[in-house]
Amino acid sequence: MAGDWPEPVERVAAVLRSNGIEGRVEEFRAGTPTAEAAAEAAGCRLEQIVKSLLFALDGGERYALVMVPGDRRADRAKIAAELGVGKAKPASPQEVLDVTGFDVGGVAPFPAGRVEASLLDRTLVTHEVVWVGAGSPRHMAVLAPADLARLTRARVVDAVSDTTT
Repeated sequence: MAGDWPEPVERVAAVLRSNGIEGRVEEFRAGTPTAEAAAEAAGCRLEQIVKSLLFALDGGERYALVMVPGDRRADRAKIAAELGVGKAKPASPQEVLDVTGFDVGGVAPFPAGRVEASLLDRTLVTHEVVWVGAGSPRHMAVLAPADLARLTRARVVDAVSDTTT
């Protein structure tokens, strides 16, 4: 089946294989356009879905990937403080494509592209497995949070708002 995957999905699968990660990429024909739809498709809890968000730091040119659970919102002030910058704002769809190599809706947290830093919200490491985007709006990968942190070289931090979505 891997040979039939779009190129961005194969890039994600190749990272898993080359790093010996016990994870897998799955295709969901109905798509996973929202965290809620992704959780339903994967048959997991919403908090096990990883939203991979790109933030432009101090006006652009530098970018950070922030991974938060599907049931929470990223906190821009906490992110900026963690990264030691004045401002962190969500990247535009074009910036997301240019920096990560993935379209919005299919952003995978690896390979990293031109991402300078990665943050992983601490609540994600409490799960046995988490689901991440895998290069298209119909593909996700499941893996252990420790493997996700290692692949993305992420710092585990508090990156979410104190309120749920």
